[in-house]
Amino acid sequence: MRAVRGRAGIDASAPIFDALGDPTRLRLVASLAEHGPQSIRRLTDGSGVTRQAITKHLRVLDGAGLVRGSRRGRESMWTLEPEPLDLAKRYLDLVSDRWDSALDRLKKLVEE
Repeated sequence: MRAVRGRAGIDASAPIFDALGDPTRLRLVASLAEHGPQSIRRLTDGSGVTRQAITKHLRVLDGAGLVRGSRRGRESMWTLEPEPLDLAKRYLDLVSDRWDSALDRLKKLVEE
């Protein structure tokens, strides 16, 4: 797993956050996380979104490394790739730690 430090960590995390910034893509990731690998047909069912649109969203997620597609007969199956989500979580943890540290310094300054 890659470290999340400095500019390299930001650059590595940006495509992940960009892909997750769309509500439909976020729902797709959540569905894959909850239910495991799924076909486009299953991911489309009940979504109110066309198969073509779901396919485009899956390609964006694939480009960010968040999902992986494979063929099973005539269907495309999609699987969640957890490593990019781990990278995003580590980046958010780093930002949170920096904010906590800054707030602690501010608190000490105000209390003096």
